[in-house]
Amino acid sequence: MTPTTPSPPGIQAPPQVAQQVAARLLALVGDPGTATVPCRVDWAGPVDVPLADERAVQAACGVMEVHGRASGRPTPLAVDYASTVAGVLAAQGVCAALLGRARGAGPAWVRTSVGQAALFGVVQYLAAATADGQEQETAGPRRCAPDSAGHRPFVSADGVVFEVETLEAERWLGFWQRLGASRGAVRDGWAPFQQRFGTATCGLPEELHGVVRRASLATVREAAAEAGVSVLPVRESTAPPVAPRAWTLSPLGRAGGAAPARTGQGAVGSPLAGVRVVESTRRVQGPLAGHVLRLLGAEVVRIEPPGGDPMRGMPPLAGAVSARFRALNDGKRVVEADITTPAGRRTVRELVADADVFLHNWAPGKAGRLRLEATDLCSAQPRLVYAWASGWGGLWGSAAPPLGTDFLVQAHSGLAAAVRPEPQPPAPSLMTLTDVLGGLVSAQAVLAGLLARERTGRAQRVDSSLFSAAALVPRPRRRARWGAWEQPLATADGYLWLTDAARARPERITDVVGADAALCPEAAAARLAARSTAEWSARCARAGLAAVPVCTDLSRLAADPRFAAALVRDEYVRPIAPWEFL
Repeated sequence: MTPTTPSPPGIQAPPQVAQQVAARLLALVGDPGTATVPCRVDWAGPVDVPLADERAVQAACGVMEVHGRASGRPTPLAVDYASTVAGVLAAQGVCAALLGRARGAGPAWVRTSVGQAALFGVVQYLAAATADGQEQETAGPRRCAPDSAGHRPFVSADGVVFEVETLEAERWLGFWQRLGASRGAVRDGWAPFQQRFGTATCGLPEELHGVVRRASLATVREAAAEAGVSVLPVRESTAPPVAPRAWTLSPLGRAGGAAPARTGQGAVGSPLAGVRVVESTRRVQGPLAGHVLRLLGAEVVRIEPPGGDPMRGMPPLAGAVSARFRALNDGKRVVEADITTPAGRRTVRELVADADVFLHNWAPGKAGRLRLEATDLCSAQPRLVYAWASGWGGLWGSAAPPLGTDFLVQAHSGLAAAVRPEPQPPAPSLMTLTDVLGGLVSAQAVLAGLLARERTGRAQRVDSSLFSAAALVPRPRRRARWGAWEQPLATADGYLWLTDAARARPERITDVVGADAALCPEAAAARLAARSTAEWSARCARAGLAAVPVCTDLSRLAADPRFAAALVRDEYVRPIAPWEFL
């Protein structure tokens, strides 16, 4: 990225966190050509809202709404998540532009924004909220306790806060039965627990929390080990236990022949036109990586089991397919193959023989058992970029790792402590922060691998993980502590967010609200409930205070003219590709 000079007084300052993340990732690419691609990152992009800071973006673009669902009110993330995503998007744009140049008349420069990054971060929630099929979220049973502070992790009898993870109902049942929970509570808890990845809510029966409050962590871990369930304490420190690289890049074999000649190479708006990607992925991280590469112009061939990916049927539906699934997989060509059989593995090798990239997010050891490791597939395609998007990378060494899922990674990486302010206890956000960021980092790793292949002619292996992606998010050494005005302010019909610049002028807030914002913040905030969000927005604007209405319903974004240029409506609503190439 080209350096940015400081903004003059009165001019909007650029998003520094996004620039820093992009610079960090581009330095890791190790290609001097990245410095020749100008890249601009601004706050709003095509979103017609005056955005000038991270929390304002979170408020306007639905991040606060999704993160706060479990608590029943929009809530900011206490980290610069949207800006981090924007930094990864910027690095992707630069690398894609450089690849386009190497293969034809590629773009001269690229632009993205923090606003587009935020919309990209809520892509699956936006799709579910706007699908033609009616949303069918599973509400918790009546005896589920409300989580007024948001998602509530489990606490053992010896005071250890921990998270539980399993993807199988039988293991869930076995774990809770070993701890003495009733079958009814276990049954009622499974649906909200299983669906929390898509709904960002998880109302569990109070009995389950009570059961673990009576058991030591050692007892909980023993039950988990017997049932095959993963249990991890939530770190109180915001810092990750180790500082991993965002990805690792390893050359393989010798220089191979030329890549297959294909049409459409080097198109300005689709810099990866002519690149073919084969993916065997599931859930969010892997499919999102393939989705990003497709948006950049690549042809993506998706391998699914016979009968199709089970996630296709998850409600709500957009047309005949799950809206959440479509948000990450539309536009990919599908080939069905049972990769556990010789015939299925032969299909994989045949597809890879004419591909540039093979991408998977299989569990550790699966590629070796299937004989579909990098060395196996590079014999079929000596210029292959082989990409594994894992949960933990090499963090656990030779020991068997816990399940590498979003919420466990948040818990162990310190992100769970960083996203919530004091005095709330550390707890993962039920917005899939690391799944999205992990998919984006995996796609960036693939782009780095393609650039390395261009330079060397050799096949490349790229490894990334949810854990390495989580470590990208800047976080303070100590957890944040917010004042009364650093939360969305309730109005008569919604919420209003005062930007950083507005909160720096309490005397003007006092003039607008009619109560002393500095000395009596609770009284001043209470006065806001007497008028609508629109009225307060207008009053703030007349006083020169930047205030942003908080999105409290993602389905309304589709009808909001301010977002018309940033969203596309089909059978569901999705963000436009988050880069502009010229």
